[in-house]
Amino acid sequence: MVGGLAKRNLLARVGPDRHLRSAMEAIGDIEWRVSPGLTPYAEALEAMEQRAAAVRSGSGRELVWLLEHPPLFTAGTSADPAELSNPLGLPVFAAGRGGRYTYHGPGQRVGYLILDLERRGKDVRRFVHALEQYMIDTLARCGVAAHRAPGRIGIWVGAGEDEAKIGALGVRVKRWVTLHGFALNVAPDLGHFGGIVPCGISEFGVTSLASLGKTASLAEVDVALRQCFSQFLVNLGGSCKDS
Repeated sequence: MVGGLAKRNLLARVGPDRHLRSAMEAIGDIEWRVSPGLTPYAEALEAMEQRAAAVRSGSGRELVWLLEHPPLFTAGTSADPAELSNPLGLPVFAAGRGGRYTYHGPGQRVGYLILDLERRGKDVRRFVHALEQYMIDTLARCGVAAHRAPGRIGIWVGAGEDEAKIGALGVRVKRWVTLHGFALNVAPDLGHFGGIVPCGISEFGVTSLASLGKTASLAEVDVALRQCFSQFLVNLGGSCKDS
């Protein structure tokens, strides 16, 4: 797990009021943004579309945007209404990304990546593979061994009957600019996932860092994401191999 020292180093760099404002930094020419509180989903969708258009026109920088949403479900382009029960009546949004239904809510670190693949290889499969590895590497820094599962979407932990999903990803590519990204379960209310069949996979459960006994905060997960980002960019330039 990313421990207290890493957390103190983070606070030393950006100050103790990090979660009282949106932190906007940069990695090279990529903006790194962390939004406090809960960001409405429709607002995030509009902001992503605007930034993607700006990136494509050359008037805006690429962006990594870390945030949380209020409890809600999103429907990808392959969503099957039979996989939505929604007993709590949570709002459901058409996301425009690939995939099926997924859940977002407090305690889940959502990362949206607005990147220009025209500059980074024009290979969507490589981008998805690199994003999966980025999530796996980040979880490793949080003390969790995670993996891909053949034939199943997402990032997984455990084996056999104990195997469970800890991370989801869904992307859209518009004029070679990426939208949407990933979600890592840090400490969400896992009961909310009962309103859907997550990503259309009913045979396995969903878990989180908290359920696995890891006490990493969102800020500590953000440190791990930042530490692994440079390798993610390197992986975008490499060949796509299964691991």
